[in-house]
This record gives sequence, structure tokens and C-alpha cells, in this order.
Amino acid sequence: MTITKETSDRPHHFEGVTITPIQQMISSSTGALMTSLLMTPLDVVKIRLQAEAKPAAFSKGHCFLYCNGLMDHLCACVNGISPSSQWYKRPSQFKGTFDAMIKIARYEGITSLWSGLPPTLVMAIPATVIYFTAYEQMKAVIGNRDVVGESFQPMLAGSSARVWAATCISPIEMIRTKIQSEQLTYSQVLRALRDMMRANGILSLWRGLGPTLLRDVPFSAVYWTSYESMKSYVLSTTGRSNLKFHEAFSAGAVGGTFAAFMTLPFDVIKTRRQIEIGEKELIGNKKETTATWKIIRNIYKNEGLKALFTGLFPRLVKVAPSCAIMISTYEFFKHFFAGKDKSLTDVAQHPMQSFTKTPVLQDSNMFPPRSNLSDIEHLPVPIITSMPQSPSHPIKPESSQNDKPQS
Repeated sequence: MTITKETSDRPHHFEGVTITPIQQMISSSTGALMTSLLMTPLDVVKIRLQAEAKPAAFSKGHCFLYCNGLMDHLCACVNGISPSSQWYKRPSQFKGTFDAMIKIARYEGITSLWSGLPPTLVMAIPATVIYFTAYEQMKAVIGNRDVVGESFQPMLAGSSARVWAATCISPIEMIRTKIQSEQLTYSQVLRALRDMMRANGILSLWRGLGPTLLRDVPFSAVYWTSYESMKSYVLSTTGRSNLKFHEAFSAGAVGGTFAAFMTLPFDVIKTRRQIEIGEKELIGNKKETTATWKIIRNIYKNEGLKALFTGLFPRLVKVAPSCAIMISTYEFFKHFFAGKDKSLTDVAQHPMQSFTKTPVLQDSNMFPPRSNLSDIEHLPVPIITSMPQSPSHPIKPESSQNDKPQS
């Protein structure tokens, strides 16, 4: 009997991990939550240091960018009644990042390191769910149709997924910023949006999308290409079908570092342009917004080429661990769901295996040492016959009542 084992032509392509879109959403939302919880304190400290250095920039009529390492969110500086809405304006004297983190936790409470987290989660989780789910779906479609070569599939899928996610989230980001900046009710926001669409058209809901895509699309293309290349190399070297947690963490950190370095000039331009759009459209500042190409020319002319790489170290410190936490958590839950689905499928196909164990006969010629139930069904059934044996003690036949001993 010969048992053949099915083999795949591409054993490491997509690693055979196929989960449902709902499971992809759960995996990505868990990763976004973990990343936000772990990385938000760094951004809170950064904003507090900026507010201490330039307090005028955080007065009414200005805005700042809040980023947890996954998504950037435009936040307005408002004079709210609640002290929690002015966490960025609290008095402080910090000497550096670690000194600020220790003093905030000691004098303001440990929860102050997560100030501004709820509005970030409102945007980060939906955006990340759309982004990662779209990436997996696009990668599967591109791979099945062979649109491009296998090495270019992550680049195309990552770029398309980022465009789709940013396009879906951009109107929600504008609505959230209006509510935060002007303290409007939902009915007032809807009325303001209707007036804006009548005056400027429906495309006004996506104002500011260009600066966002300017950095995020190249970042996604470089990141996914780097990550998938390292992932394929590790899998082909080790012969395994999936990465371990620390391997996914390291590959995500390296890929995020490389992508952050390559796209830093786009990040500088995008930050300045988004702040200007926020001051003009969302806060009420009448300052004339400069076009993207004019910002590039002014930075290069007035500040030099070095200015396009400003803030490299803080960006790497935030982006690298964010990418590592996000992708390792996502991969962990993706393989968790894949293993769970496989076990349920096995139980459905062989329900008795979950309750009974098949005995294995090691020293028998009737069955192989290890065989599946399907293999046993095709084996010849042995015929067991009883052989006559001569008893060691012959049995005396019972005497009949009619038989009498002869005298």
C-alpha cells in the first residue's frame, strides 16, 4: 500500500493561512488596540514637550497632530470646560522624554499618559481594520489572477489597501475634527457639512486626502514589500509554514524602520500641509494654504535638503515598535483562527476521533504501525478460523438413562 502526500507548488506563498474577513477584522482590531495602548504614552510625551517649547502653537486657533504610530489624527486646540480636554496645556518642566514620562505619571497620575486615547481609538481601529482586511483581500485577488509578479504583489496590494482605507476614513476624520474643534452637536455638524458640500461640492469631504496619501501610500508599498520579503526568506530557510511571534516582531520592526527612513521627506511635507489645511478649513484660520509643490520648494530653498529629514530619530522610535507590535499581534491571531478552523474541520470530517482513540498495533502484520481510518477501510479483512485441538483430558460422554451396565 502506498500513501501519497499532497504537496503544493508554492509551499510558502501566503503560507496557506486562509481565514474569513470577519476573523481578519478581529485580528487587525486587536493589533490596533494593542499598538494604541502601548504607543500612545510616547505621543502624549511628545506633544507635551512641543507645547512646553512652543506654547503659542497650542493656543486657540491652532491644531496639532496626534499619532499612535499607526494613524495620524488632526486635533484642534480648544478651550473646553473639562480639564481633560486641555491635557496638552498643563504646566510642566521637562528635561527630556523619559523625564517627562516619569513626572507625568508621578504628579498627574499614570492615566495621564493615555490622554486623548478615546478619539484616537475611534479612528485608529476602523482605519486599521479596513487597511489590513483590504490588504489581505487584495493580495489574494492579485495572486490568483497573476496581475503582477509575486515579488511585486505586496507592493501593489499595500498601496491599494492604503488608498482604500484613507479614502473611507477621510470624511469621518473631518467630522470628528469639526466636533472636537467647534464643540458642535451632531445636527450642527450635519448642517455644516451640507453647507460645505453646497458651496464646494461633495469632494470637499475629502479635503486633505492628498497630503495623507503623499506619505502613507509610499510607506505602505515599502513596508509590505520589505516585510513579505523577510518573511519569505525566514520561511524558506527554516522550512516552516508560518513565523514565530518574535520573528514576526523583528520583521515588522525592520520593515517599519526601512519604510520610515525612505518616506521621511514625504512625512515632513505631509505634516506641514495637513496643519495648514487644518488651520484653514477646520479651525477657521483664514491663512492661505500653500500647494504641496510650493512647500517642497520653500523647504529646499530656505532650509536646505537636511530639513526634509527632520525628526528622523523620533519617527523611527515611534514607527518601528508600532509596526512590530501591530504585525506580530495580527499574525498571531491570524494563525490562531486558522488553527481553530482546521481543528473544527477535522472534527467535522472525523467526529469519532474527538471521542475515541484508534488503537495502534505495533507488532502485527494485519495493520501498518500508524494508519488513518480511511486507510483501514481499504485493507483486506483477515479471516480467523478455529483449528481442532486434541484435548489433554478426553471428555467422557454422558451415559443415557437407557444404558445400563452389563453384569
